[in-house]
Amino acid sequence: MKNDTPKYFLLFLCISLFFTSLITYNFISTYQNYNRNTNYKLAAIFEKIQEKYPELSTDEMMEILNSSSLQDSDLFRDYGIDLDKNALVLKNVSLLSNKLLLNLVLLVTFIVVCAALFFLYVYKHNKRIREITELIDKINHRNYHLDIADNREDNLSVLQNELYKTTIMLNELAEHEKNDKLLLKRSLEDISHQLKTPLTTILISLDNLLDNPDMDMTTRNNFLNSMKREINNINFLVTSLLKLSRLETNTIKFNHDVLSLEKLVSESIKNVSLLCDLKNIKIVVSGSPEATLTGDFSWQVEALTNILKNAVEHSPIDSTINISYEENKVFSKIVIQDHGEGISPEDQKHIFERFYKSKNSSKDSFGIGLSLSKSIIDNNNGLIKVESNKNKGTSFIIKYFK
Repeated sequence: MKNDTPKYFLLFLCISLFFTSLITYNFISTYQNYNRNTNYKLAAIFEKIQEKYPELSTDEMMEILNSSSLQDSDLFRDYGIDLDKNALVLKNVSLLSNKLLLNLVLLVTFIVVCAALFFLYVYKHNKRIREITELIDKINHRNYHLDIADNREDNLSVLQNELYKTTIMLNELAEHEKNDKLLLKRSLEDISHQLKTPLTTILISLDNLLDNPDMDMTTRNNFLNSMKREINNINFLVTSLLKLSRLETNTIKFNHDVLSLEKLVSESIKNVSLLCDLKNIKIVVSGSPEATLTGDFSWQVEALTNILKNAVEHSPIDSTINISYEENKVFSKIVIQDHGEGISPEDQKHIFERFYKSKNSSKDSFGIGLSLSKSIIDNNNGLIKVESNKNKGTSFIIKYFK
């Protein structure tokens, strides 16, 4: 922070030196003129005396003039001149009076200039303080759209610029708060919508069971299995939402271990093996056994599992899913490719949005798995993108940057 006090002190010092120099010059000039007037008058007197008294030498007169003793004389009393108070040379009286008046004028001017500078500084200082106080008051009333940047370098300008930074930060926080409220509202609406269907199914099944105590066992079991399936769906939805919330609020402490990509992919495949068996889908894996990435094993397995599950769900029966992985000096890469119906360009724009369901999504899908995977990968300094062609399959490309 630049301190502006030395600048004003230097200005005051320059003004003081200027007026001191003027007064000193005036004093020296007065002294020189006073001596010149006195010397010329004494020289004229000496000449007159020597004309009348030639026997009186100049040395004798100089001895009297430079003698250290002072001898009183009544010679000038008739002229109203007191040797202790008045000057014999009247021109010196006028000279001293004029020079004294000039010095007084210079001194008064110096005081006035310093006072003016001081009051100007105080006025500008107080004005700036009032402006900053008004800005703070506006900020306190949540008016963050203020252009208060200042390019000057004095202390108050630095304070104003810091206030400007604070205003920008508060404005961003206010916008984030507004967006968070909208996001919360939208999330609650989405959650309500997602829970409505399974809860309605459960209530209908319960009503049927209660209204028909003599219902045959097969029908009863069908209703119970339906309720169990919907409860599992609700459990999955709530669990996934809790994980997403923890990811978005940065309340999860991730491990930073060196993970084998081979082991990571293998564990993810195990989690979807039953789904693959149901559709007779084969997963083909290729990659270097030495390839690694740094991250949290459990969370990355969950991210890959969700992507694999999505690939299995959108793959035809008796098809193949290809998984490849590699590592270089910049990133570790995993590619998951299915040969299903593909994703339309319009759906690709929203595929990672929470609760987004494409036209080809199953009725049991909540549209949350890919959103959760993206959040997990993003939090591990990763990047995921999708490439897809209609009826030719879809590829998910994941890069973990070092």
